[in-house]
Amino acid sequence: TLTTLVRRLADGDLRLGADSDWPETRAALLALPGFGPWTADVIAMRALGDPDAFLPTDLGVRRAAQALGLPSTPSALTTRAAAWRPWRAYAVQYLWATDSHPINVLPA
Repeated sequence: TLTTLVRRLADGDLRLGADSDWPETRAALLALPGFGPWTADVIAMRALGDPDAFLPTDLGVRRAAQALGLPSTPSALTTRAAAWRPWRAYAVQYLWATDSHPINVLPA
């Protein structure tokens, strides 16, 4: 999966940048073997700066949503998150930060 992505980037068949057309880029990523909606939306959020990328199937997002009394199924969470548009990526970051996962804890 990674070598396919790198090859497409090196060949110029795929561009990942702040000026990328997101719907077109997302479709191109989803067409690559091994890429699904979660991976495409993480790239949108972290690499392309899409402020509305949303990860309703992410386990950390779902766990944090449940802990905060929000819906935790992907469908119900997506419906609830419609009110957060166009800033859902910020909600994802917030939800990740509220979880007690060890990655959120600074070492002593």
